[in-house]
Amino acid sequence: MLFDTHAHLHFPEFAADLPAVLERARAAGIRFMVTIGTDVEDSRRALALAERTPDLYAAVGIHPHDAASADAAALEELEQLAQASPKVVAVGETGLDYYRDLSPRDTQARVFRMELALARRLGKPVLIHCREAHADVLEILQQEGVPRAGGIMHCFSGDEAVARQCLDLGLLISLAGPVTYPNARKLPPVVKLTPADRLVVETDCPFLPPQPYRGKRNEPSYLPITAARVAEIKGQPLEELGSLMARNALQLFGIPDG
Repeated sequence: MLFDTHAHLHFPEFAADLPAVLERARAAGIRFMVTIGTDVEDSRRALALAERTPDLYAAVGIHPHDAASADAAALEELEQLAQASPKVVAVGETGLDYYRDLSPRDTQARVFRMELALARRLGKPVLIHCREAHADVLEILQQEGVPRAGGIMHCFSGDEAVARQCLDLGLLISLAGPVTYPNARKLPPVVKLTPADRLVVETDCPFLPPQPYRGKRNEPSYLPITAARVAEIKGQPLEELGSLMARNALQLFGIPDG
């Protein structure tokens, strides 16, 4: 049993063959998936897909790339979406991205704080995007606090020191395709230090495919490659660790197994 905690299955990249993508995922042992919104309209599309797909759930949020278009009305719409359906299991993705800087950094920070407050009001976990912004993300989390429902540091890209701070804050750490890359030198030590009950895995599809599929569209059926690499680093059987990581996600998202 595996759980893809972060996908974008409602994106246009999957419009032509989504039923086949989902069937391949199920055949590969992916029992649950979350498709993640990046702005209000995109969150609506994520929820619409989740509501018609039994093993798919949704997160609603505003990505830091889109923070410049966010205002109080947008956050209110996200709150209404989350309250309207039990299929919404998290807020996000939100956070900071200093690599592309597509929205002003002060605006990214303001919207990140607003989404953390939204997650607290909703009693839902938060999905955190952080690219080349670890110091500021951690500072905001220290100031605002992680919602009581917890959260995930999505597609973890920091080092051991960052991982320890995330764990101290109560976050889960998610590994994606980059953990399989030969030059991913920072990630194996992070996997080793993170307790197994604080680990989850994701595809972030259609982005970041694991090593054998680099340069191609990523999809949930490739998740076992990432999970196998995490299990190898951890020194645990894939069947055992994969099921444990899935249970970690089920507990965080409040999804019953069965």
